[in-house]
Amino acid sequence: MASPTTGKTDRGSVVQTENGSGRGAFVVLCDHASRRVPDDLGDLGLDDAALRAHIAWDPGALGVSRELSRRLDAPLVFPDMSRLVIDCNRDTAAHDLIPSVSEITEIPGNRDMSEAERSARIARVHAPFHAAIARLLDARAAEGLETAVVSIHSFTPVYKELARPWPIGILSNIDRRLAEGMLADLGEQDVGPLGDNEPYAPSDGVYYTLARHGEARRLPCAMVEIRNDELTTAAAEELWAARLERAMIAARSRVTARQGSEHA
Repeated sequence: MASPTTGKTDRGSVVQTENGSGRGAFVVLCDHASRRVPDDLGDLGLDDAALRAHIAWDPGALGVSRELSRRLDAPLVFPDMSRLVIDCNRDTAAHDLIPSVSEITEIPGNRDMSEAERSARIARVHAPFHAAIARLLDARAAEGLETAVVSIHSFTPVYKELARPWPIGILSNIDRRLAEGMLADLGEQDVGPLGDNEPYAPSDGVYYTLARHGEARRLPCAMVEIRNDELTTAAAEELWAARLERAMIAARSRVTARQGSEHA
C-alpha cells in the first residue's frame, strides 16, 4: 500500500491540504486517511493489530486520493488522525462520533468520556478539518472555479459476517447527478458489480462531510467506497485512481451538459 500516514506521533498538523492551489474541477476529500493516534491518548487501549485494522482507518483510500489529486490537479484535504480518535465524517451529535465500540472491538480509551473531553477532540480534529474544507471551497468560489466534491473511502470485504460483493460503490443523497454519471462510466469499464448506495447509504449517517460541504453549497458531490482487498498495493491504488479519473471526468461532463441545456 502506498505510504499512508501511520503510527503514533504528534508531528505536523492534524489537517493536511495537498495541492491546495490545484485548478482542476474537483476537490478530493479523504475522511479516514490516517490511523494515527496522538501520544497523549496512548493507544486508546488497543493493540497494534487493532490500530492497523480497518476500524482505525480506510486502508488504501489515501493512496487513491493522492493519485486522483495528481491526475486531476485537484486539491486534497484529509485529517491526519484515526477515526477512532474522532470520526470527521459524522455529525458532532452522532452516537459514533467517538466510538466506544467499532464493529465488535471495544475501544477502552473512548469509554466514559466527559463532555469536556469530547469537546476537546472536536476542537482538535473535527472542527479544523471542516474549517479547512470550507476555506478551500470559499476561495474557489471567490475565484469563480466550478467545483465538484468527491470523498474517497474503503470498506471491508466482510462486515459482521456478511460478504460484500461490490468492488466499488458510489454513494449519493439528494443530488444524484455526479453519482449517476460515475456509475454509468464504471459500468462501461466493466469493473464488476457496482454498489449504488452500497455498502452504505446516507441514511446510515455516513454522508456528513458531503452534506455539509457539497450539498449545502449545491455542488455536485459523491462518495466513493472501494473494497479494501482491491487496494493492497500501490499499483492497485493507481489502477483504481485511473478508473475513477475517467468516471469522474465523464460524470462531470454530463453534469455540465445538463446544466447547459437547462439554461439554454
